[in-house]
Amino acid sequence: MKTATLPSLRVNDDLRAAAQSLLRDGETLSGFMLEAVKLHIERREAQHAFIAKGLRARESAHTCGEFVSANVMLERLDNVLAHARHDSKSAAK
Repeated sequence: MKTATLPSLRVNDDLRAAAQSLLRDGETLSGFMLEAVKLHIERREAQHAFIAKGLRARESAHTCGEFVSANVMLERLDNVLAHARHDSKSAAK
């Protein structure tokens, strides 16, 4: 597979030192930067997917006319959280 390079990155000495201070045994600064880019790409892809899903849900709600108010949804989420906390406490006993 043919490879390409990313543009060089100019940073101040403090940022470079901070990154180097966090390197694991055998890890290079280039490897650290590559991992950071990959993780950020994954995060952006997840954000895009989340937004697209929300937009599709909005369109579906407009199409079928079924909406849930924010207060009702927050109440449902509070109930889910309360049950999860209760189950967590029960499991810890």
